[in-house]
Amino acid sequence: MRTQADPVRAENEKRYLKSDFAHIGVPVPAVRKVAVSAVKTKPTRDDLVALARALWDVADDGRPVHEARMAAIEILMKRVSLLEPRDLGMAERLVRDSASWVYVDQIAEKVVGGMVLRYPDLATALDAWVSDPYMWIRRTAVLALLAGVRKGNPDLVRLDRFGDALIGEREFFIRKALGWVLRELSKKDPEWVVAWVEPRVAVMSGVTLREAVRRLPAEDAARILGR
Repeated sequence: MRTQADPVRAENEKRYLKSDFAHIGVPVPAVRKVAVSAVKTKPTRDDLVALARALWDVADDGRPVHEARMAAIEILMKRVSLLEPRDLGMAERLVRDSASWVYVDQIAEKVVGGMVLRYPDLATALDAWVSDPYMWIRRTAVLALLAGVRKGNPDLVRLDRFGDALIGEREFFIRKALGWVLRELSKKDPEWVVAWVEPRVAVMSGVTLREAVRRLPAEDAARILGR
């Protein structure tokens, strides 16, 4: 990755992300290409986890390297089928080490969500995470549900429960996450989304509401927004 470093891009990206990490200025597609090539030949679970941990801990002058962390996420997403229930703790550690959507969102949906789809009993961890003091863990609990939504196997019981637990959130990133999941579900099950959103309009944040109705049929969206 360092052979493709661009100092100008590094500074711009660091500024955009408001990051305290070291940046070397490699575009995401290039990071992905390099990272995925390392696991092109299917590794063992142990090798995958060891590589992800090593990349996550790469530092430059004591600061984590942004591109190395992105590479760690890329290889875990690529080979999520190799992960086992015991690896949920590793995924949680990565989220707790993160302080930006740029890392958390992919871990939440593709890694945690992918593991929950494969091992449904792991969803009980999300029940605890949704009330965790750390905002990015709460966001992960919600966004992990996206994996099931996209696969046509949504966990509507948890979405209903998590939505009510978080509907009064003040954090923008939680409000946005809830709306995002509702928006994605509305593409496949608009009736459920309408039935859930409409009676909660008075207590729902504008951010959540706008996302939730974005893909609803125009008549339903107009009626809900008119309330």
